[in-house]
Amino acid sequence: MDKGRQVFAVDLLERYAAKGRGVITCMAAGNDVIVLGTSKGWVIRHDFGVGDSYDFDLSAGRPGEQSIHRVFVDPGGSHCIATVVGSGGADTFYTHAKWNKPRILSRLKGLVVNAVAWNRQQITEASTREVILGTDNGQLYEIAVDEKDKREKYIKPLFELAELPEAIMGLQMETAILSNGTRYYVMAVTPTRLYSFTGIGSLETVFASYLDRAVRFMELPGEIPNSELHFFIKQRRAVHFAWLSGAGIYHGGLNFGAQHSSPDGDENFVENKALLDYKKLSNGGEVVKPSSMAVSEFHFLLLIGNKVKVVNRISEQIIEELQFDQASDSNSRGIIGLSSDATAGLFYAFDQNSIFQVSVNDEGRDMWKVYLDMKEYAAALANSRDPLQRDQIYLVQAEAAFTSRDFLRAASFYAKINYILSFEEITLKFIGVGEQDALRTFLLRKLDNLAKDDKCQITMISTWATELYLDKINRLLLEDDTALENRNSEYQSIIREFRAFLSDCKDVLDEVTTMRILESYGRVEELVYFASLKEQYEIVVHHYIQQGEAKKALEVLRKPVVPIDLQYKFAPDLITLDAYETVESWMASNNLNPRKLIPAMMRYSSEPHAKNETHEVIKYLEFCVHRLHNEDPGIHNLLLSLYAKQEVDSALLHFLQCKFGKGRLNGPDFFYDPKYALRLCLKEKRMRACVHIYSMMSMHEEAVALALQVDPELAMAEADKVEDDEDLRKKLWLMVAKHVIEQEKGTKRENIRKAIAFLKETDGLLKIEDILPFFPDFALIDDFKEAICSSLEDYNKQIEQLKEEMNDATHGADNIRNDISALAQRYAVIDRAEECGL
Repeated sequence: MDKGRQVFAVDLLERYAAKGRGVITCMAAGNDVIVLGTSKGWVIRHDFGVGDSYDFDLSAGRPGEQSIHRVFVDPGGSHCIATVVGSGGADTFYTHAKWNKPRILSRLKGLVVNAVAWNRQQITEASTREVILGTDNGQLYEIAVDEKDKREKYIKPLFELAELPEAIMGLQMETAILSNGTRYYVMAVTPTRLYSFTGIGSLETVFASYLDRAVRFMELPGEIPNSELHFFIKQRRAVHFAWLSGAGIYHGGLNFGAQHSSPDGDENFVENKALLDYKKLSNGGEVVKPSSMAVSEFHFLLLIGNKVKVVNRISEQIIEELQFDQASDSNSRGIIGLSSDATAGLFYAFDQNSIFQVSVNDEGRDMWKVYLDMKEYAAALANSRDPLQRDQIYLVQAEAAFTSRDFLRAASFYAKINYILSFEEITLKFIGVGEQDALRTFLLRKLDNLAKDDKCQITMISTWATELYLDKINRLLLEDDTALENRNSEYQSIIREFRAFLSDCKDVLDEVTTMRILESYGRVEELVYFASLKEQYEIVVHHYIQQGEAKKALEVLRKPVVPIDLQYKFAPDLITLDAYETVESWMASNNLNPRKLIPAMMRYSSEPHAKNETHEVIKYLEFCVHRLHNEDPGIHNLLLSLYAKQEVDSALLHFLQCKFGKGRLNGPDFFYDPKYALRLCLKEKRMRACVHIYSMMSMHEEAVALALQVDPELAMAEADKVEDDEDLRKKLWLMVAKHVIEQEKGTKRENIRKAIAFLKETDGLLKIEDILPFFPDFALIDDFKEAICSSLEDYNKQIEQLKEEMNDATHGADNIRNDISALAQRYAVIDRAEECGL
């Protein structure tokens, strides 16, 4: 690999980092802080973030030679734990970045601490929170220190490896806050085993639970003196782990939200486990086990001899070897170990005097290619950086599918390629093998992947796909005669798919071109469907009418988006096709103008109908008049004309008697044209209606004359309607009397009796002398004797009454004259001294 393309780069950070305090024995790093332990018992702290450095001697007051065994620093670089060993045994110290002097943890005296697990999620600068310590004799302790207390809050034992007491060489801890408490995940390694612990509560209760249940562990053959456990931390959360074991590097993913239950009830938070055999690192030579290790997102950094081999965690291939520029006096032991700073994202190597920084330069840039070579396409896409990389991934998948003759799958992948293969090349591939279905699939997927701005290309591809669909439909019809009847056939399925395609692409398909294509293939139903999608409702309605499906046509017309003019245009055809459904639809619509429907209703009315058939036009007109209170004279005239043509005139008479304008100020009683109504009723010989109309028009003489031709009783009723004109009323009754007398066919004496009875019905309006002229000249006076006598008696009574009235008037005049005479002679005496009364 070229230097410019190297993923990991080595730089000398500090040549004489030990400051003459002995040689470096161990190292830890966190947040740009490096802590070193030396062979003379000194701990040196380098804070590269602020450019500060100081040291302190842990061997002071201890007899003999003292050496720092291990140093540990938290991810924030504030808390440090160090173990010093010597002839007097082992002691463990804690110090804070703000302290000038470390504090011995006396309860750990004599115990060699090999590993420390920090609570990354909860640790702060002021408090360590829970910290787990692993010792050389297989014991686990919990410790917590608050900086302000200047001492540990507590130190308590948690667990001891009783079955196979081995030194704990590595520890890691993660926590997750749940609704029912904090869940702890702890991993620990010994030279031969990896242990996992998990539970909810405190660390003490979690480990106490393992007194009653088995501890989960993974045991691998072989031993390694420097067994290590590392977590790779991303956004303060461990995502995968690696164990440097005797058999190889055991590694896997970490999923702390996993719910995979193990037989003993623990949550198994390790996924995708694998073992990297050391043989893969030897290139056929002698197998040499690494002496130290560090873990990045995609790589293992393995210290083998005096070099660091960088191994891809996914492909398990060595990608780089890192060399170190060591001083001549450091060559005796070479590189001692590796350390990582998860917070800063840096790695370090150290020898007896110097510190080297290993920086990472975009280690994920080629991971897409690694995953692609391993045929892990989803991971390759997830790690791709640009469209060209993604195109190469899709191309490999497409070619593999095409080679295996899985053309539909190949089409899906080809459709995602935008740069390295042209549209024409791909389509020719499918055309060359005669795969029309795959070609259609490719076009459809290509449409999904095109940007909305590529309007021209989208329209062209959509049109091509339309033709391919239609070709497929026709081929299926030729291949299967039962396709039309079988709802589960491939033909029906492709029809549904094609309609969904038309619906999705209605806005990008050219309307005229698409309709012409559908028509050329004879797909009338799809043409209608597309027309409805494009809101070409006239075509849709016309098709349904041709098919005799009035109900469907009316459903289309009732849609709010359909222009109202189409209702009027198709009304004649629809009412002829299905009068009931059409009228019901009209009555359900609230935005129709009934006047514009008159031509359709007149056309329907002109056709013959069964005697007992409900006249749908009359029903609609009655709805307009009575429910909608329509005042259009044309509507009223049409309804009246239809009533006039019925055999029974009861409905006509009721209509004429209705006062539709009742309640309106100065409004008319009716809205139809009375002259038209009279002319129509005369034509249809609806005489009773004509009588009513004459009467309504105050043509009472004509009304009575016509009524006498129908029913004398009707004529009498009409004559009696005149109340404010006594002469006219008498004239009308004389017309009736004349008709009655002239029409009687009985004996003369009987006719006279009936005439006399008729006089009584006039309530005195007519006298015998009024009707005498209507009798023939040869009628005998004896036949009228009673009537004449009765009339003379009435006259005599009237004369006597007039006489009485005249006498009363004479007496009244005499009395007035006497009063006047008396007033002329009246006087009064007034005393001269009397005062005026005015």
